Amino acid sequence: MTSFGQRARAAMAQRGPLCVGIDPHARLLDDWGLGRDADGVREFGLRVVEAAAGRAAFVKPQVSFFERYGSAGIQALESVMAAARAAGLLVIADAKRGDIGSTMDAYASAWLTPGAPLEADALTVSPYLGVGAVSGAIDLAYANGKGIFVLAATSNPEAAGAQRAVDAEGRTVSQRVIDEVSDINSAHTADDEWGSAGFVIGATVDWAEAGIRPFAPVAPILAPGFGHQGADVAHLGAVYGSLAEAVIVAESRSILSAGPVKIASVIAEHARVAIDAGARRGTDIQEPYQDE
Repeated sequence: MTSFGQRARAAMAQRGPLCVGIDPHARLLDDWGLGRDADGVREFGLRVVEAAAGRAAFVKPQVSFFERYGSAGIQALESVMAAARAAGLLVIADAKRGDIGSTMDAYASAWLTPGAPLEADALTVSPYLGVGAVSGAIDLAYANGKGIFVLAATSNPEAAGAQRAVDAEGRTVSQRVIDEVSDINSAHTADDEWGSAGFVIGATVDWAEAGIRPFAPVAPILAPGFGHQGADVAHLGAVYGSLAEAVIVAESRSILSAGPVKIASVIAEHARVAIDAGARRGTDIQEPYQDE
């Protein structure tokens, strides 16, 4: 079985690092001429999948925009994710699940079990009940060839107080999360492989201010903040340093706002820009944080 880390690496080598968000905001549904209901979000999602197929490596449905329509919305999400995986896209379910013990294991089973109705290729999780609380989900991901993206350093201002707090060893909480997850990756991967437990590290995060530094083994970095939130994909190397090769460039509103007629061409253009940025990342690398 090929691990998610290696599948992500191969997909990025073939189609580039772009990840297209599937975020059917109410206003976007209006702009696309779709209803604010389960049928509307299903149609929205399927159109995004059709536009992204063959042009991007990943799609990332934001689960909340489907959940708000109840069971019919969840059925719509199942349809969208199944269509995306059938089209050869890697699906990252942006659900940010986080709990303890058997409850977290049940969440992981729902999203990361082959053949499950909500099967995705990877799931975002919150480690703020302790990395140990999500370790079972990471183990299940490895067992099933799936992936996990652990929230490590997010760009929302409310996160700074918690994520940049310092532990008894002088590490920020973000760095502690990265260290503990990297230890799990090390136990599952060979030296030349990417880990399957990746990280969410926002493209607008200053690594020095967040107290985070490059990590090993390499694991995918899901990087929101490009496009609408102001980060420039041209600065990929400067922001992520030697880990730029592992960055998944997540964009949502900057693509979705193009509307249903233009979205395919916009995805193709954004994918080209992201590929170009990746190809020249070696020319602008500045390690974001190093120990003195």
